[in-house]
Amino acid sequence: MDEVVYQCKGLNDSDIEQLQRVEASMAILADVNRSDVLLYCLLTPEKAVVVSHSRPHSVSPVYAEPLAGLWVGPAQQPLVFRVLQGRFGLRTQRSAVANGAPIMQKVLPVRNRQGRIIAALCIETNLIEHERQRRRSKVFQWAVRQLQQMAARGELADAASLTPFGEHDGIILVDRQYCIRYASGIATNLYRRIGIMEGLVGKRLSELGTHDAEIVAPVFDGSHCIQQETDEGGRTWIKRGVPVLAVTEGWRRWSVLEPLLMRHLARRVQASLILIRDTTESRLKEQEIKVKTALIREVHHRVKNNLQTIAALLRMQARRSQSEETRQALQEGINRILSVAVVHEFLAHEEANAVSLREVATKIVRQIRQGIVAPDQQIHITIEGDDVLLPAQQATSCALIINELLLNSIEHGFQGRTGGRIALSIGVQDSNVRLSVQDNGRGLPADFDLRTAGNLGLQIVRTLVQDDLKGTFSLENTQDGVIAVISFPKGISGGD
Repeated sequence: MDEVVYQCKGLNDSDIEQLQRVEASMAILADVNRSDVLLYCLLTPEKAVVVSHSRPHSVSPVYAEPLAGLWVGPAQQPLVFRVLQGRFGLRTQRSAVANGAPIMQKVLPVRNRQGRIIAALCIETNLIEHERQRRRSKVFQWAVRQLQQMAARGELADAASLTPFGEHDGIILVDRQYCIRYASGIATNLYRRIGIMEGLVGKRLSELGTHDAEIVAPVFDGSHCIQQETDEGGRTWIKRGVPVLAVTEGWRRWSVLEPLLMRHLARRVQASLILIRDTTESRLKEQEIKVKTALIREVHHRVKNNLQTIAALLRMQARRSQSEETRQALQEGINRILSVAVVHEFLAHEEANAVSLREVATKIVRQIRQGIVAPDQQIHITIEGDDVLLPAQQATSCALIINELLLNSIEHGFQGRTGGRIALSIGVQDSNVRLSVQDNGRGLPADFDLRTAGNLGLQIVRTLVQDDLKGTFSLENTQDGVIAVISFPKGISGGD
């Protein structure tokens, strides 16, 4: 509910609680009535405001955007003002125009516990849908009218917990004898899918062999809305039970009696709506996605294991080698392989196909400390900045880039030195990922040119940045070392 409700004229805490109960009923009313439902309160005698607006899921809404917070005057909404001021008499419906299209507007008073009008519930239906409703079963029209009154009284308990009623959902109306009094065409087709070919109207729920009675029983007993998922003939249905409180003939005859007695009699549930959605296909698709996701994660797990096996074999080869140059080349290859394995390890354990760049960097730093940094070197590597989620392809490229830049700093920046600092920074600027590695090492030679540098690691970085990430790469001296900066457009997390 819009915060402007607290500025409205003459509303106390109890009144606002009543309006919140009305608001909770508006969404399901909008769906079943196939209308926009707006709640108006008075700001001043000449100004009203929309404090809540529910748009239907079952048809295109009258208004493209929510109107909560909109101010109107008597010239714009004359019927709303007559209802708010208690001057409406028996006429609460009129034709109007909204967004240039003809509509039918019905306005009901919302009263507090003392019977004072505190708001107006406005139901706006496009004229085509209004004509369709006029041609529907009289029984269903009766149920919708009762639903409107219940919403205005805030009597649709637990309505806010119901999932939306969509254009492909079916609806049936059941009386207290569990006999079907109305069934929409969509509902009839849904029951045909489970083998019930005869017409539904006039049948008792016990004749159908479905779980419908389990839905309506608590509705009749507790006068509140309910939702359950059921299996009907091998199909998955979501069913929502909605009570219909009606004024009986006995209530009409005794309406001149004590108002408390009238309200008590009016609360009796005379019927129940059952709103039905067939979710079989969507559930099957969800299951297929789960199976495919599990298979993909298993593939990532096996790739990670295979890469680690290859790294282990290379490590054995490095230990047996008599050449320091060979051992160093093998160790660099091991680190590159393990950098890629880090990404596959994340993808093997995470549900989403997105990888945390900060966590990848943390694991690569740990691997480099264990495998590259000499025991007598005190090189401190820190990771700064934000966490960034990247698609698998970008994360793999970044893992290799981080590995190569760190190796380059350690091997060239601190060669012959016993210590130093490397700062790895991760961030996002203007939809671009910015990755930097800065050290306080020896710096670059005076004649260094990144475009012609023969270093294999830098060639790998340059190729990955330009060809895979479509970004930029710079490497330059600072006052006390070197900084490498990578910038590239951030891909959509969860993408390929």
